[in-house]
Amino acid sequence: MSLDLVQMVLFTIVTASTPLLLAATGELVAERAGVLNLGVEGMMVLGAALGFAAAVESGSTLVGALAGIAAGIALAGLFALLTIGLAANQVASGLALTILGLGLSGLVGAPYIGLKREAAPHLHLPLLSDLPGIGRLVFGQDAFVYAAALLVAGVWVFLWRTRAGLALRAIGDDHAATHGLGLPVRRVRLLAVLFGGGCAGLGGAYLSLAYTPFWAPAMTAGRGWIALALVVFASWRLGRLVAGALLFGGATVLQLHAQAAGIGLPGQALSALPYLATILALVILSLGRRAGGSTAPASLGRVFIPPR
Repeated sequence: MSLDLVQMVLFTIVTASTPLLLAATGELVAERAGVLNLGVEGMMVLGAALGFAAAVESGSTLVGALAGIAAGIALAGLFALLTIGLAANQVASGLALTILGLGLSGLVGAPYIGLKREAAPHLHLPLLSDLPGIGRLVFGQDAFVYAAALLVAGVWVFLWRTRAGLALRAIGDDHAATHGLGLPVRRVRLLAVLFGGGCAGLGGAYLSLAYTPFWAPAMTAGRGWIALALVVFASWRLGRLVAGALLFGGATVLQLHAQAAGIGLPGQALSALPYLATILALVILSLGRRAGGSTAPASLGRVFIPPR
């Protein structure tokens, strides 16, 4: 296998992993704060629809990306109002938000079904982008990929190297004790949920603006649910989350190549390969850490009502 072919395969794996990485990183922050947001799928698909609509109307990919982020934040704000402000059940509220997002995306995207636009431009640096082996992989991606890399690095520094990140993780582990110490539990959770919504919206916008630059109903194809599973698969740790996203991207690329090669399996079975691979990895990891007990934040999914 030539070096350029290896580079092309790695390039496609990275692009296939990017929407998952964006959505899962935001969800990890929300869950580290103790909020289980099952509305990621709805936020991603609404971000894809609104991002594509805004990009078509404005002619700007940047405006589309910002619109996708805004869509995710808007749905996340509604989720936060229900679960943090009104202390509603997080699981039921998240599922309702997913259904709402799918419905709104169909409404917003209806006039744009079948339309295509030029994909987000890729970086090209003279000499560097033409380097054999790694040039296009490192210096030839679109802005979304670099944004995802910066996001992961920034979240890692924030969660594990700052006092604010320590406070957020402490709130996720014991919201009653941290409230007693004077930490603003509901404010921190609100910001974490909004951040997660914005990341999910950006992940959806990446799909319709860069990965497959067109809009189709439900084009996220369950990536929001996979992002939720990846957070568990990663044991709420960023390094494992990145590995899981790359695993899903690799399985996606593999099934595409298998279909192109005409392997004698139904297309539906090959399309399910990335999801099966992720579920298999999740099960294996769960079996491996069964003896050590759960590593989830202790207050994850529990409603916080401050004492009066």
